[in-house]
Amino acid sequence: MARIAVIGAGAGAMAAAARLSVAGHRVTVYERSQTHGGSFGRFTHDGFVFDTGPGLLHLPAVYRDLFVKTGKESLEQCVTLTQVDPASRHLFADGTEVSLPNASRAGVTRALDRALGEGTGARWGDFLDRAREAWNRSRRPLLEEPLPEDRQMLGRDPYPAVRRRRLLRAARQAGTLAEVGAWELADPRLAALLDGYALSYGLDPRRAPAAAALLPYMEETFGSWYVADGMRALADAVYERCLARRVEFVFGAEAVRVSERDGRAAGIELADGSSVEADHVVLGARPAPGILPGRHEWPAGERKAPVPGRFLVLLSLRGAREAGAVHRTVVHTTDPGAEQEAVFGGRTAERPTVTVLRPDDPATRPDDGHEAVTLTVTVAPHGPVDWTDAALRERFADAVIGRAAEALPGLRERILHAEVRTPAETAAETGAEGGSVPAPALAGAEGAYLHPGNRTPLPGLYLAGGWSHPGGGPAHAGMSGALVAGLVVEGDGFRGSQ
Repeated sequence: MARIAVIGAGAGAMAAAARLSVAGHRVTVYERSQTHGGSFGRFTHDGFVFDTGPGLLHLPAVYRDLFVKTGKESLEQCVTLTQVDPASRHLFADGTEVSLPNASRAGVTRALDRALGEGTGARWGDFLDRAREAWNRSRRPLLEEPLPEDRQMLGRDPYPAVRRRRLLRAARQAGTLAEVGAWELADPRLAALLDGYALSYGLDPRRAPAAAALLPYMEETFGSWYVADGMRALADAVYERCLARRVEFVFGAEAVRVSERDGRAAGIELADGSSVEADHVVLGARPAPGILPGRHEWPAGERKAPVPGRFLVLLSLRGAREAGAVHRTVVHTTDPGAEQEAVFGGRTAERPTVTVLRPDDPATRPDDGHEAVTLTVTVAPHGPVDWTDAALRERFADAVIGRAAEALPGLRERILHAEVRTPAETAAETGAEGGSVPAPALAGAEGAYLHPGNRTPLPGLYLAGGWSHPGGGPAHAGMSGALVAGLVVEGDGFRGSQ
């Protein structure tokens, strides 16, 4: 039985902790804050309840596997999952709109044809066929296996882009997601739909490889799920599973350094001056400066450009949620280029893309005469933009509410309270630099969109969570925990789930 110290109590770290404890190890989690869950935060106000992190779950099979492998009760016995249908409603710049059914390829095709014109559904369907081919090519090495030392294969883009003939010039293929939208989808609304998927994950469509097509493919193929009581309930369930497996938690314990002895990780040092010995250390957070010992630095593989964060407006509304209201609505920007320049250039967009979440969940509101609504925008991180500037926060929140009102007429008149959450709050609560939110790993672009591997150059030190392979998002974080547990239990011979 090995002693294992886990730094951080986010989803990926707790997933690793539960699996390692089941394997017979003595696991203790050290968390800088006073609670578990990492980005799976919660805000309450006068009977209204809001998630401050992810609002929906994709690829629930990741957590089903975690619960099957760590106890007798299944995921569905611990939380209530409901498929969101329609999966999303989209309002485009020209005033057209479409609602896309959940996990129904034929239904999406019909909906696009009805709303955007005959043939648009077929073009989107053909795109998803190519995305499926990219998924089949890259799924195992990108998501289910430890990151190989030779990353050349993952540096090649698996998306089979269509060759575009040009008069008197050599044919070209789309190399970025934006080029896929412009050259293969043709319709600017379909391109906006594709861009919106990328932006929601914090990716710049102009630079992200065509392999980012995997993101809409995963959502539309495996569906979008709502967790009753909010995504925080999923974090609570994973925490309870850890406790049931006798994982120990120490809150208010900030790890400031990983200690090294005889060329391997030997424990951690805490901010209060105390130290903890361990046979293995799992780092479940983005390393703060100086936390890695001696010559070791944050492993290669992480992009150096600033990573976006999220701006939230949590609205407590008077008036009941109307029958048939869509859970998720995306109000697309009128100027995609200007928004992308702002988000990835360290500024605020004048007319941002806004995602409106309206869960039909009694647990989120004081009674049926009220409604809790969350508005989410992908924005530049804290630093390039000073998100502590009160005037800026108020001005941008007003712009976000104005955009959301295009989807919810009369919204302003219903507001009882508006709570603003910016990347500055994310940074303070989770420790993520600038309040950045990590994106999922992508193949292509010569490996520029991969994350550091779960195995580090320092023996005994492993990385879990969104800042490591295979990247950010609830499902990907859960996968990272499974990979770390496999590497610790089976050693360097571990090759991933079968």
